[in-house]
Amino acid sequence: MGVPSALSLSPEEIEKLNRKLSDMRHSVNNHLTLLTTALELIRRKPDSTPRMLESMADQPQKIRDELVQFSEDFERALKINQD
Repeated sequence: MGVPSALSLSPEEIEKLNRKLSDMRHSVNNHLTLLTTALELIRRKPDSTPRMLESMADQPQKIRDELVQFSEDFERALKINQD
């Protein structure tokens, strides 16, 4: 992985990257909340299991997508090349 020896980000670029990090954390927390809520509903209402399992099954991929997108944005902002 190539990392630039000198890096300079403007305050605006730092703010933008920080906003993306905040958005990613918020989204991941939402997906985790959906997983937790679905588990709790299954415990309380076992008849809701098929519907809740569908919702739960989607969340790991959504979390992965959020992390991948932020990683790409981060690497682009810091001019880090994946070799």
